[in-house]
Amino acid sequence: MHWEELTSDQFPAAVTAAQGVCLLPLSCIERHAHHLPLGTDMYIGRELCRRAAALEPAIVFPDFIFTQILEAQHCPGTIAIDADLIVRLLDNVCREIARNGLTKIVLVNAHGGNNHLIRFFGQMQLATPRGYVVYVAEPPLSPEDDAIVAAQWQSTVDGHAGERETSAIMVIRPDLVRAEALRADGEGLPLERLKPLTEAGVYTGIWWYADHPTHYRGDGSVATAEKGERYLSARAQALARAIRAIKADQETRRLQDEFFAASNHRG
Repeated sequence: MHWEELTSDQFPAAVTAAQGVCLLPLSCIERHAHHLPLGTDMYIGRELCRRAAALEPAIVFPDFIFTQILEAQHCPGTIAIDADLIVRLLDNVCREIARNGLTKIVLVNAHGGNNHLIRFFGQMQLATPRGYVVYVAEPPLSPEDDAIVAAQWQSTVDGHAGERETSAIMVIRPDLVRAEALRADGEGLPLERLKPLTEAGVYTGIWWYADHPTHYRGDGSVATAEKGERYLSARAQALARAIRAIKADQETRRLQDEFFAASNHRG
């Protein structure tokens, strides 16, 4: 059930059918090498949520593209939002989702640049009492699916516009894959310009640009739609299992309320 496709009259019944669960797909608009669209993460996040909600009913919120992508500001087409505004907007959207009766909000991340953000946002939920729970869903594949999916990949380096994402877009929006621009000339390999720091366990915000200034990591030339279908199907199955666990969960909200009650009694 897609939020924007429901009428206002249909919405309350949809909330009941979803058992109060809303999937919030997080993505961004950024360069994906020479051959994939700027909205690659958006398309993948939307498709994963669509497939998972078909397996386990949930309401899918419209694409939330205003997330962390400051590292791509040098690339044409990027939409990079101020960090404080990202957090405020995401918090505001979660409050609005909850106000509409969906009190189990599931962050489904489709952009690697959000990995730190979503965990931090999860911790932020302990700042003030609230009548809803935010879940960060990063479900593992089943052992069977993991073995099948892992065995199909040919490239040893992947992560951005490479074999996985290219295969997925070949399924979701094949018309947007510029096959003629696919390159296998090593451009997708890390430059390792900060290797001494990396080996010493030191992190800096410029690390991605240091390795991948053209926003390409991997080799998209070995991608196929068949690989993309297996990958998307396995990830959707995993997300559906997570949704079932979230629907059954009563303890997180109880503990959250208990925590806030204890916090209010301090001093």
